[in-house]
Amino acid sequence: MKKWLLVSISLLLMFAAVGCSKSESVNSDGKKTITMWVHISDENEEGKVYKKRVEAFNKNYAPDNIKAKIEFIPRSGNGGGYEDKVNAALTTSTLPDVITLDGPNTAAYAKSGVIAPLDEYVKDQEDLLPSIKQQGTYKDKLYAIGVSESSVGIYYNKRMLQEAGVDLNTLPTVDNPWTWDQFLALCKTLKDKYDKPAIDMQLQSKDEMLTYALTPFVWSADGDIISKDGKKAEGVFNKKPTVEALTFIQTMLKEGYTTRTPVKQAFETEKYPMKFSGVWTVTDMKTNYQKVDYGVIPYPVSPKTKKLVSPSGSWQFAMTQTSENKEWAAKLVDWMTNKDSNVELSRTIAALPVRYSSEKVMAKEFSDQMNVFLKQLKETGHARPVTPAYPQVTRAFQQTIDDISFYDQNKDIQKVLDTHAKEMQSAIDKAN
Repeated sequence: MKKWLLVSISLLLMFAAVGCSKSESVNSDGKKTITMWVHISDENEEGKVYKKRVEAFNKNYAPDNIKAKIEFIPRSGNGGGYEDKVNAALTTSTLPDVITLDGPNTAAYAKSGVIAPLDEYVKDQEDLLPSIKQQGTYKDKLYAIGVSESSVGIYYNKRMLQEAGVDLNTLPTVDNPWTWDQFLALCKTLKDKYDKPAIDMQLQSKDEMLTYALTPFVWSADGDIISKDGKKAEGVFNKKPTVEALTFIQTMLKEGYTTRTPVKQAFETEKYPMKFSGVWTVTDMKTNYQKVDYGVIPYPVSPKTKKLVSPSGSWQFAMTQTSENKEWAAKLVDWMTNKDSNVELSRTIAALPVRYSSEKVMAKEFSDQMNVFLKQLKETGHARPVTPAYPQVTRAFQQTIDDISFYDQNKDIQKVLDTHAKEMQSAIDKAN
């Protein structure tokens, strides 16, 4: 989840030329085979869950002479591997029945005819969390279902905050979040006490983490990245709410409350009192930093709106348009994302549920930290923009953060937004 490779529009435009696949086959035992590709290793804990659930699918549907076959194609360090094979299959008409894809790429895959709508086959959509339906929907049709959810929050070191005179009982909650001003005051207290950054906001990232983690500040201010219909960035991204959100981020840097050059693992080794990070850090803390006593608080909110918004989204399952047996391909997608699969994955790794039914189960089993993420997601989760131009949109957003912080912290935010809104608009116009 930490790294995302964004599929280029030039490659996606090739998708429309994909012919019929030969994904459906018959085994020697007479059973039809439904093929599925996933982006991780079979040695990965998540991969082990997928394998287990495919075996359960085959056992459950054995009387129907159906067998699912899973192929593990791990992504490389730069995101290649899996995407390379998918792109190659697109040109040779050899796509499987089911594939995994990252959430923000839904629109591009759907628009280009790579994946097919699931609405005709998946009838229990009311059980899906709103953020999951938002992420997997393009032009009012559900094309993909998330296998898990994620979120971002503020990790804090209980000892360090208490030593700085902070009463932990007064910290914000999802029901009563702090404003940006209140959070700045906390950061000042911590910086004055320890003479170092109060928090690592991971602003040094040069990947999807910047978009994923920082767009909620724009949404909290009642701003947006692109219009709801996906057609406009100019007059949307460069409006006053975005200026206000990025001014908050810029202030964090100017005051030294955060940094673009943090000490490696500064929070985990108790050098910084706070860290802005995703739900996956819970697993890291449990595995490698068990002695650190920490908690999690939600996003701070715009002082004008007081609206809490958090990020959502992860990898999904979808059936390909070229599958020769869509009914069974859709059943496999549904199976891999149903309550049992979701609970199994949540119990194995730090993954948030995608369904209300599985959320009820996991809320009783999760740690206090995980339940903060779960409540924040359930009540305030917001998917990233759904647009075929997403790769260009997210790159422009990331460059915006660089421009207002890394290169020149005094750079005029409005001018930066005007420049990158034009870049987004150009990409949107071409994609649409």
